Amino acid sequence: MFKKLFGKKSVEEQILAPVSGKVVSLDDVPDPVFSQRMMGDGVAIEPDNGQVVSPIDGEIVQLFPTNHAVGIKTKSGVEVLVHIGLETVAMEGEGFEGHITTGDKVQAGDPLVTFDINLVKEKAKSTITPIVITNYDDIVESFEPVYEEAAKAGETNIMTLQTK
Repeated sequence: MFKKLFGKKSVEEQILAPVSGKVVSLDDVPDPVFSQRMMGDGVAIEPDNGQVVSPIDGEIVQLFPTNHAVGIKTKSGVEVLVHIGLETVAMEGEGFEGHITTGDKVQAGDPLVTFDINLVKEKAKSTITPIVITNYDDIVESFEPVYEEAAKAGETNIMTLQTK
């Protein structure tokens, strides 16, 4: 009733793969911050290259100074974090190049970051890339992950969610 009175409508959002590779459950991420969903729910991808694109249409709300993680917010308010690799913050930006800045408007498929996947394999704990809805508890009514063996960046749907 409240939503009807004030015009707030539930919205379906499809989150595309930000990197190409195999989509896996957050349960398989060897970091409790992600596997225990401390930052929100989502999926992860084992990337097969170093190209990161926007998984949604939205606004860049955060680009970490090290370029290893990007936060994007959709028009409906869904906040998506793309975190490239595990313990990559310790690389202090080495091997990462950001192509956007905070406040930029992006479309799904727009380039966000490129990274040297071999350097990440050498210097970080893992290349696995969690894609997490950081405001999950506040905004998500229903959530359906899509596990694909060969997701393609900017094209393959990896999550469908309905907002509250």
